[in-house]
Amino acid sequence: MALFRPGHLHMERHALNKDDYSYNLCIDYELAQDPKEGQGMSFRLHGTVEDKPVDESFFLAKDQAFDFARPATRIAQKYGLPKSASIGSMHEYYDEMFEDVRQQLGVKPGDPMKPEHLA
Repeated sequence: MALFRPGHLHMERHALNKDDYSYNLCIDYELAQDPKEGQGMSFRLHGTVEDKPVDESFFLAKDQAFDFARPATRIAQKYGLPKSASIGSMHEYYDEMFEDVRQQLGVKPGDPMKPEHLA
């Protein structure tokens, strides 16, 4: 199950058996300014993974903000999400979030990336 509204994505998954996994996570995000990176997005992943509380924040620069699922998945894995799993499987909702991030940041196709972000 997932629910999206601008600035917020809620994702919930219930284990189907004892070998499966569960999570109930929210990603909240908003425009932010970093002294070094400039404009970008501040993200907060909070909720539970396997009933363990999760509450971590991260910042992504404007040209990296669309890769939010990667650090969110890494954080969830620190709290028990299996390494073979990803919270990025809810494409329809990520597409909505991606579009909202793009609009908030005013990013257009062809906008340049910082070369140091490509490494």
